[in-house]
Amino acid sequence: MIADRLKYGDEIRVIAPSGSLSRVRKNIYEQALSNLETQGFKITFSKNSREMNEFWSSDIKSRVDDIHEAFLDKDVKMVITCIGGFNANQILKYLDFELIKSNPKILCGYSDITVLLNAVYAKTGLVTYHGPHFSTFGFEQESEYTQKNFFDCMMGENTIQITPSQTAGNYHVIQEGICEGEIIGGNLCTLNLLQVTPYMPDLKDKVLFIEDDNIMGDYFVYEFDRNLQSLLQVEGAESIKGIVFGRFEESCKLDEVVIRKIVENKIDTSIPVIFGVDFGHVFPMMTFPIGGKVKIEARNNEIKMEIIEH
Repeated sequence: MIADRLKYGDEIRVIAPSGSLSRVRKNIYEQALSNLETQGFKITFSKNSREMNEFWSSDIKSRVDDIHEAFLDKDVKMVITCIGGFNANQILKYLDFELIKSNPKILCGYSDITVLLNAVYAKTGLVTYHGPHFSTFGFEQESEYTQKNFFDCMMGENTIQITPSQTAGNYHVIQEGICEGEIIGGNLCTLNLLQVTPYMPDLKDKVLFIEDDNIMGDYFVYEFDRNLQSLLQVEGAESIKGIVFGRFEESCKLDEVVIRKIVENKIDTSIPVIFGVDFGHVFPMMTFPIGGKVKIEARNNEIKMEIIEH
């Protein structure tokens, strides 16, 4: 199920299901608001979005109420998160997924929001979107790339070609292959929080899009390695059709050489594996649909990736 396309003039509701909107710096907030309003959108904020406790978040009920209200509001056409955080998984058992399913809307965010995006898709079949937070629109690095990919995914009907940004330079073929399938993924350590819960999406025949941020410092590579192994041990993962890795901060010390070592002996060598694609905790970033479909061809260091359903 895919929600109605976003149109210029539509209302976008900003919510805070993880970190509070109060964490967003004033200059970033003002730039993001100006950016989206200048393009013709009406931006509104959930009533509890600025509530903040000692965990830089808000009460579970506040967050759940704001999500339900956003999906019930007939004027709201898109729901976007303000920022990430650490505790979006707290709210899952309190969400009314039938309410969300009966009032389908575009839902977008990334990082800790990975649990919400994948849980909503798993429980309702609604395609969700791994892409910018509201706050992302306040940053300038290759903002044209971020915004074009975002609006192509939210507003367009056509197939989307995934091509490198100037910052990325080139994507890297780790394993050659061809595949087509539904996308599951996002932030790896956060996605793994859904394992053995009712909110984990089925991995059978899926294409994994995986990124992560450096919260482990010098131990990042070791943590990433075992987190990936854990995901690949989930039932259904043996039939995944391909893996696309995002870009990583320099402090992660994870490049195409290291990822080859990590992938080695973990997956079928016949499926395509791509590294360095423009999504993750770096700018710029592309938007991809959780539950949408991608087609990948990786041969002789030539890569063709296109999102064919979004």
